[in-house]
Amino acid sequence: MSYSTADSFRPVTLDDVRGAQKMLSGVARVTAMEGSRHLSQMVGAPVHLKCENLQRTGSFKLRGAYVRIAGLLPEERAAGVVAASAGNHAQGVALASALLGVRSTVFMPKGAPLPKVSATREYGAEVRLHGQVVDETLAAAQEYAAGTGAVFIHPFDHPDIIAGQGTVGLEILEQCPEARTILVGIGGGGLAAGIAVAVKSLRPDVRVVGVQAAGAAAYPPSLAAGRPVSVENPATMADGIKVGRPGDVPFGIVGELVDEVRTVSEDELSAALLLCLERAKLVVEPAGASPVAALLSEPGAFEGPVVAVLSGGNVDPVLMERVLRHGMAAQGRYLAVRLRLTDRPGALAALLGALSVVDANVLDVSHVRTDPRLGLTEAEVELHLETKGPAHCAEVGQALREAGYTVIG
Repeated sequence: MSYSTADSFRPVTLDDVRGAQKMLSGVARVTAMEGSRHLSQMVGAPVHLKCENLQRTGSFKLRGAYVRIAGLLPEERAAGVVAASAGNHAQGVALASALLGVRSTVFMPKGAPLPKVSATREYGAEVRLHGQVVDETLAAAQEYAAGTGAVFIHPFDHPDIIAGQGTVGLEILEQCPEARTILVGIGGGGLAAGIAVAVKSLRPDVRVVGVQAAGAAAYPPSLAAGRPVSVENPATMADGIKVGRPGDVPFGIVGELVDEVRTVSEDELSAALLLCLERAKLVVEPAGASPVAALLSEPGAFEGPVVAVLSGGNVDPVLMERVLRHGMAAQGRYLAVRLRLTDRPGALAALLGALSVVDANVLDVSHVRTDPRLGLTEAEVELHLETKGPAHCAEVGQALREAGYTVIG
């Protein structure tokens, strides 16, 4: 499998994916397929988790990056490679280049999480921080490629990348030959396209469903228009699938072979990440949890057995904390309330006593006395509470009202 960089729009075939699988033998892990009893009960059919979050570098990106770089001509390898990424693709390119003895330069946004920047450097890449958003970083990488002759390694818009990602599909059919539905997150479309090529070539009866974050869903309007269109200002916590425009190469494959593209909300993404952590004991980033979010959104919509691809586990600890709190709030397990009370000795103790009666666990208290909005004898209190679900949240609110407190936020 050796192709020049000019050969960017050739079709991707099952033979390409099988060739990529041979190339990746001993390089990429055959990641585990784990059953989920909780999700199976919810869906009413077996649900399996394809754990690409346990892949080397923490995501599926190594597969495509290695196949792409291994397929370069000798003179292209000598020129080195360059990539732009906020995390997963950066690490995949860095490790693949190191394994193949190719010099790599990776452009990352200035605000990229430090663990991802450090990991990319440790895999052997020269990291250059440029721009505040990935679009600026991408432009800098392409300018570098034009000026130096380095080969630009696109994260999803190339047949070799798609063939490499398609090896996930081959593994799914080998590990779960009875699968009827495969759920996979979609950003630019490389992973979904590769899986669709592999699966539909061997098992056209298997339904392949793509999942996008609602705030960065470029595929639904693109599929409706029949061509890739851009979404302005995509916004989602799932940075791994926050792509404003589908790739030209994967778009054609997704349009032909992927049966459906669904969207999920930020609340559903948070709840999915929390479920993976609590129930499956798996650290999964929001993008990687998007297939689980689709199951939570409409569990009865999928014929089983279902395979949900957990595409990555590279989540920044700061984001993890925020997402977990968001997920707990969405499930009614975390409640923030703001109220005013008379500023007198014992007032706060009385408030906490009212909460203890309904067994609400106080995590944090913020007590403000000096604010021009407050009366001379008033204080404002913000409480962060651990609760036991929506019904318990309602019980807490009722208890506060019965005790004479007015909740203002």
